Amino acid sequence: MTELTKHEPTTIYIKPSSGLAALRLGDLWKYRELVFFMIWRELKVRYKQTALGALWAIIQPVMTMLVFNFLFGTVAKVPTDGIPYPIFAFSALLPWGLFAAALNQGSRSLTANHNMISKIYFPRLVLPISSVLAGLVDFAISFVILVGMMFYYNITPSWTALWALPLFMLLAIITALGVALWLSAINVKYRDVNYVLPFLTQFWLFITPVAYSAKVISDQWQLVYSLNPMAGVVNGFRWALLNAGSGPDAALYVSAAISLLVLVSGLFYFRSMERTFADTI
Repeated sequence: MTELTKHEPTTIYIKPSSGLAALRLGDLWKYRELVFFMIWRELKVRYKQTALGALWAIIQPVMTMLVFNFLFGTVAKVPTDGIPYPIFAFSALLPWGLFAAALNQGSRSLTANHNMISKIYFPRLVLPISSVLAGLVDFAISFVILVGMMFYYNITPSWTALWALPLFMLLAIITALGVALWLSAINVKYRDVNYVLPFLTQFWLFITPVAYSAKVISDQWQLVYSLNPMAGVVNGFRWALLNAGSGPDAALYVSAAISLLVLVSGLFYFRSMERTFADTI
């Protein structure tokens, strides 16, 4: 007979944490497979029972570009820094489309998955993060059209695009995720967010230099204009791809700082409200 070894019980002390430790970002790595699964499910649901499927990722920005080309390029004749208006607008619609889709899907991610929240435990941050990252697939599909337009207009990007574009994409994702964390947490308690989102997205589009050049804004308002993080993203895309604008400047650094502030504050607010999600939703 083998004598059983007795183990002393392990005592776990649970203490309130503060600072960055309170965010428990390490949980996301433990649940990384769930993040990938939710991204895959988001893509399947988005194009399920659609005749055109992923082609909608191309149709939407192309149709918007054609409308902008007629209104702002042909009728209003807004300045485009010497760049043909179709590619001038389309190069801005790509990062804007990534941001807008991430913002809308991420802000509704908790209420759209209320059954999961009320039945099982997992880091709730998985839902808005996976919704935001799913938009990268649509962005990649649309980017193929932009490459074709650059060949058509004989525009060759500089080598800086290799490192600049990923950074500007990251800035767009950070901005969308930060705002989505705020709105998704608020949306659990106040469903008014569903009505605010279309207005917010439309308003944000008008104050972002998508259909026009940022140079039309007077110098005295440039610093205020840079408080919009997406202004820095759009200007950065045009600079990296089309050699338009002056490149990274003080306005871009202000936009990046605002994005990080929104993200960090959104993370803390989301975590502070997380314990009430299951009961409220």
